[in-house]
Amino acid sequence: MTSSFSNLSLAEPLARAVAEMGYETMTPIQEQAIPVVLQGRDVMGAAQTGTGKTAAFALPLLQRMMKHENASTSPARHPVRALVLLPTRELAVQVAEQVKLYSKYTNLNSAVVFGGMDMKPQTLELKKGVEVLVATPGRLLDHIEAKNAVLNQVEYVVLDEADRMLDIGFLPDLQRILSYLPKQRITLLFSATFSPEIKRLAASFLQDPVTIEVARSNATANTVEQHFYSVGADDKRRALHQVLKARGMKQAFVFVNSKLGCARLARSLEREGLKTTALHGDKSQDERLKALEAFKSGEVDLLVCTDVAARGLDIKDVPAVFNFDVPFNAEDYVHRIGRTGRAGASGLAVSFVAASDQRLVADIEKLIKTKIEIEPMEFEEDTPRISEQGRINDGRRMYRETPDSSAPAPRERREPRERREYTPHRPPQVSRDPFFDRPYEPSAAAAPPAWEAAASGPARNGISANIKPRKKIAALFKAS
Repeated sequence: MTSSFSNLSLAEPLARAVAEMGYETMTPIQEQAIPVVLQGRDVMGAAQTGTGKTAAFALPLLQRMMKHENASTSPARHPVRALVLLPTRELAVQVAEQVKLYSKYTNLNSAVVFGGMDMKPQTLELKKGVEVLVATPGRLLDHIEAKNAVLNQVEYVVLDEADRMLDIGFLPDLQRILSYLPKQRITLLFSATFSPEIKRLAASFLQDPVTIEVARSNATANTVEQHFYSVGADDKRRALHQVLKARGMKQAFVFVNSKLGCARLARSLEREGLKTTALHGDKSQDERLKALEAFKSGEVDLLVCTDVAARGLDIKDVPAVFNFDVPFNAEDYVHRIGRTGRAGASGLAVSFVAASDQRLVADIEKLIKTKIEIEPMEFEEDTPRISEQGRINDGRRMYRETPDSSAPAPRERREPRERREYTPHRPPQVSRDPFFDRPYEPSAAAAPPAWEAAASGPARNGISANIKPRKKIAALFKAS
């Protein structure tokens, strides 16, 4: 029988906040991890994504820090005591929002720092003093080097989505950050998946940890209905339209493998009448936050994204996830479909498999240890694929115009002209005056040229008339 949050004996401010958020029954990871963290033990927790790992580490840490709570406005009375590290900016913002909700009735301050934003507002927040600091590794190192963050009083360290941080190359940054922390501390690792390599690397950060696994490693939630459809690369958009219409879905994640493909697909779906926004690594942090907020508020129907949104994002009541591209990494499949079917709700995961994706599907099958049946996609007549030129493909590789298309009508096909024999171009003949064809003949009465007349004059002093005499120049010095 699962335990209730009322049995945790949380401090009154924390219990009031938890009650306001509607928390009643603990999830399995919360039920097993919270008592261990309250005892001050290191924890290595593995659970399916979407099972409440944030509350599993945030609530017991806030409970242990209540002894340091004070109403002083001095920054020295509010040093950083808990450090939470996450791999992506979106996940850092989400965890920071949850921590603020949990601690809203306490005097424990919290802040979040991440890249892609100006450091000045973050610096001002840190200077006020915070007990809980949520950060991405790169930006935290920037603040450490700028002397904005002092970590010599940290008592608790949380590595959330630890496998992802190590996979994408954060290990050197983590080692540098941990070198600034006290040796005596409590370290918690929480992630949806743990490979043997990650466990060996994590063992160097933890001291005698308690391993908690509430689900089989790399397992998918049993509340998510999974389908794999065999679809050609050119028919994926048509298949997406058909599934959305058949299921009557209003919102969904659509995952692709590249940033360029993400932007192109979002533009195409927007032209086809679906409210769509894109989320990928080339967007600024402000654009990424606006895209997430628009999706959460229901302003857009489809969030087309790369794997930057595959980890940890907690958006409630998203009914479906579409793998427009099968992920290159099999573990990313587990994280992608974890965006739906969260907290016990039902969800749908649809993957479109092209002919070149067979090896990737085999890797997923091996990881989740479940036989995958690839189903053929049968297109209905009323869900045609819209081409870029405003034409549709009826599934037989033959294009026809859409009845309500605003594209101009095609030109009528003209019959080919008759072939004519080629005649080279010749310039017209021009009559010539015979006068211009005669050679030059000098006139008999013409006078000789002036130069000849001058040359024919008498020579002077035996010098040719054509040679000018030398000018006489006064000498400056007389010869001796």
